[in-house]
Amino acid sequence: MIDGIRFKVCGLTSIVDAEFADRCGADYLGFILHPKSPRFIPLEQYRAMAPRLPDRRKVAVSVEPTAAALTAMRDAGFDFFQIHHRIETSDTQLSEWSRIVGESRLWLAPKLPPGTAVSPAALAVAKFILFDTYHAGGFGGSGLTGDWAAFARHQAAHTKNLWILAGGLNPENVGDALKASGARFVDVNSGVESAPGVKDESKLKRFVVALHHAATAKLGVGPA
Repeated sequence: MIDGIRFKVCGLTSIVDAEFADRCGADYLGFILHPKSPRFIPLEQYRAMAPRLPDRRKVAVSVEPTAAALTAMRDAGFDFFQIHHRIETSDTQLSEWSRIVGESRLWLAPKLPPGTAVSPAALAVAKFILFDTYHAGGFGGSGLTGDWAAFARHQAAHTKNLWILAGGLNPENVGDALKASGARFVDVNSGVESAPGVKDESKLKRFVVALHHAATAKLGVGPA
C-alpha cells in the first residue's frame, strides 16, 4: 500500500518480477490464467512457482471459467479470483462463481459497454468490482484508459463494494486517474512493462512514486 492506495501488479510471469513487485510495495500479485492472453501462464506453472513467490496476496485472473477450472484455481492456493465476463452473463453463473470461492474473495470484472452499469447481481455476489476499459475485441489488457468518471459514479453509488480501477494505467497518467476517479485501489499491467509479461523495474518504480505524489497531494501534504 502506498499512502493509503492499494495496488496490484498483474500479468506476472516470473518469480523475478514478482519479487520486484513485492519490494515496491504491491499489495496483490496477479497471474493470468486465460490462454488467449499474451501474459498467460498455465496453472501448472503457477503451482511450480508458488513456493518461491513473495508472501503477498495472489490473484488468479481468468475469463468466464468453468466450475471445474475455478475450483482448480481455488485448490492451487490463490487468495482472490478475478473473473472477466460478458455483461450478459447470467445471475446464476455469477452466483456459482461466488459459491465456489466465496463472496469476499471474488473480484468480478464485467465487460461494460459505454453507458451501461454493473448489474445488481454482480454487486450482490462479489465484494470487489474491477472496472476495466471496454473494448469490443477482448476482455481487458488493451492498454487503453477507461471512463474514470463512470468509475467515480459507481464507487459513490455502491459503497458496500470495493472498487478497483484498471485499464491503461502508467506512471504518467495514474495521478490524473486517481484525481478523476477517486479510486483508492488500482491495477497496473502493461503500463509498467518492457514487453508483454516482462515488467520494467524503472517504470514500476516511477508508478509507485506517482502513486505517492498523487496520494500526498490529495491529502494536502507538501513540503515543510
